[in-house]
Amino acid sequence: MEPDDVQFFLALEEQVWQAQVTGEAAAERELLPGDFLGVDTGGFNDLERHLDQLADGPITESYALSEAPLLRVGEDAVLLSYRADARAPGEQAAETFFITSLWQRRGDRWWNTFSQDTPGAR
Repeated sequence: MEPDDVQFFLALEEQVWQAQVTGEAAAERELLPGDFLGVDTGGFNDLERHLDQLADGPITESYALSEAPLLRVGEDAVLLSYRADARAPGEQAAETFFITSLWQRRGDRWWNTFSQDTPGAR
């Protein structure tokens, strides 16, 4: 696994999204460390607040990731930025988000330690 391989990190990111489709908080917990920080329109989210979004089940019906530049910020860290078009359960139209995730290698694993979601134009 090379830290410059955008497909590797997109595959990790898709595991996070798939957990939102299935509503499995445990699957997200496998990718997000205890010190995870998320930033979205509601403010700051630690790991537990982020996982609480799945308390009532899936929050995403479908998604597509695209436009994914990767920026290496150290030997063991990369910033993956991408466009996500996601549709929530029961919604007719997808919403667009521009997301940046910090992936850090700790030991022999990569962790999504930070994510910022910016809504796109409606």
